[in-house]
Amino acid sequence: MTVGFLFNHDQVHQLRHGLPVAMAVARRGRLGEIVVLTGSPRMTAAVRDIVGADHPRLVVRELRLGSVLAKALDAALGWLVPTRKLAIYRDNLDAFRALDVLVVTEKTSTMLKTRYGLDRLKLVHTRHGAGDRAIGFDAASGIFDLVLVAGPAIRERLITDAALDPRKIAVVGYPKFDLPPAAPPVALFAHPERPTVLYNPHVAPHLSSWYRDGAAVLDFFARNPQYNLIFAPHVMMFERPVTVTIDPPRVRLRGAIPQRILAAPNIHVDLSSAACTDMTYTRMADIYLGDVSSQVYEFLATPRPCLFLDSHRTSGWASDPSYAHWHAGEVIESVDALGPALERAVADPDRYRAAQTALFDSHIELTAVASSDRAAEAIERMVLGKATLAEPAQAT
Repeated sequence: MTVGFLFNHDQVHQLRHGLPVAMAVARRGRLGEIVVLTGSPRMTAAVRDIVGADHPRLVVRELRLGSVLAKALDAALGWLVPTRKLAIYRDNLDAFRALDVLVVTEKTSTMLKTRYGLDRLKLVHTRHGAGDRAIGFDAASGIFDLVLVAGPAIRERLITDAALDPRKIAVVGYPKFDLPPAAPPVALFAHPERPTVLYNPHVAPHLSSWYRDGAAVLDFFARNPQYNLIFAPHVMMFERPVTVTIDPPRVRLRGAIPQRILAAPNIHVDLSSAACTDMTYTRMADIYLGDVSSQVYEFLATPRPCLFLDSHRTSGWASDPSYAHWHAGEVIESVDALGPALERAVADPDRYRAAQTALFDSHIELTAVASSDRAAEAIERMVLGKATLAEPAQAT
C-alpha cells in the first residue's frame, strides 16, 4: 500500500496543516509506503526544512511539469494565475495512479476523480485551518472519502451546509499545533513593551480589508508609534502583482508597501517568511487585527483582544456562520474607528474572553492525544477498516 501526501501550491501556508499528519502516519508504520509529493522546488525545500533530510519511512518526491505546453503556459501566465498548480495533476497522472490513498490540504485535487477518472484512489482532506469562510463548506467536500476537521462546529456545518455523510468526517484537532515555529521569536521592535498588533488581512478581494483600507491601516500605525505593528498578510497577497479569483470573479491589484512604512521603526513588514505561517506572529502579538483569515483561531489558542475590519459593510454578519469569528472581538467599519477600538482593547483585554474561549473550543478540539496522531488513526481506520470514523483516537 502507498499513501501520498500532496503539497501543490504556490506558497507554503498549507504545509503545516498536512505534513504533521504525514509524519505521524510514517512514524506509526501501519500503512506501508508514505510518500510526500511536492509541486515545486520551493515546496520541496520547505518540507525538508521541517522533516529533515532523512525521515524514517517517509519519502519526498517532487512532481514536475512534463508537457511542453504546460511549461510554456507556466512561463507565460504563471505570474498571473496558478497554471503550474493545475498542470501538475495532468502531467503526473501515473504518479497518482500508483497511490492507494492521497491526503491533501485543498480541494483542487478532486479533479483527479472528477476530470481524470481516478475512481480507485481514496482522497482524504485535512483542510487547512479552522476558518468559517463559506468556501470551506461547499459540495466539493463530498467528493472526499474522509474529511479531517479541527472541531465539532466544523463537523456540524459540513453536515448541515455541505450535506456530508457524518461517517466520512473525523474530528482530529489541529495538527499544525504539533509543530514548533521554524525559529524562536526575535525582538522586532525597539520598544517591545508597547502593545503589538498583528494585521493579518486575507487575500480574497470580496472579503479582505486590504484592498480598500490596507494603506490607511498602515498609515495609522506609522502615525501612532505608541503601538507596534506586525504586518503579515495572507502569504498569497504579494505572491503575484494581481489577485485573481474565480468564485466570485474578481481582479485586484495588490499594490506596494511605501518606503516610509518599511522604514517606520514601529512597523515590521513580513510578506512571505516562515514566521507568517508557523504561528510565530500569532503567538507574539498582543492584539489581532484582521478580517476573515482562519489564523484568528490560532491566535485564540491564548485568548487576547481581537479587532475585525469590515471594509465591505457586511449585512447580517452577526447571524452568518461564515463570520462566527467576528464574535471574538469588536467589529469596525472604517480606519477612523481603529484608534478608539484599540484603546478599548488595551483598557479591557478580557472583554471578549468568554466568547473567544467558546469559539476556540468549538472550532479546535484538543485532547491529551496529539492531533497529528488522531488524524493518522482516522486515516488508518478508513484504510484498514477498524471500527468507525467516529471512534475517538487512543494514545500511542
